[in-house]
Amino acid sequence: MEAFRKAVESGDAAALEALLSDDVVFNSPVAYKPYPGKPLTAAVLRAALRVFKDFRYVREISDGQNHALVFRATVNGKEVNGCDFLHVDDNGLIDELTVMVRPMSGVQALGEAMGAEFERVQREAAAG
Repeated sequence: MEAFRKAVESGDAAALEALLSDDVVFNSPVAYKPYPGKPLTAAVLRAALRVFKDFRYVREISDGQNHALVFRATVNGKEVNGCDFLHVDDNGLIDELTVMVRPMSGVQALGEAMGAEFERVQREAAAG
């Protein structure tokens, strides 16, 4: 999904939020429970934009409503690679976003960095 890719790579949080359906579900690489709804998902994505450094997509696979975007980045000095799995609804809006990250040291760094952002994420989601 070109619009998502451009929004992430340019750090455009408003453009990312505009791509989300109201009932989007975000599946985190570090949390067991999914995050439901646009306000919470948008807040998590804004936090991810702050946490990931040197973020770049290196491959994209698309099949109609399903998209996989492979990425590389650093988090707190740890190199990570992963994949954003997107599903879009009939209106072209993202209704499911699942992120997978490796290696374990990268997942741990991401968990710590996002954990430090979580209070802000909750405040932004409640306001939004």
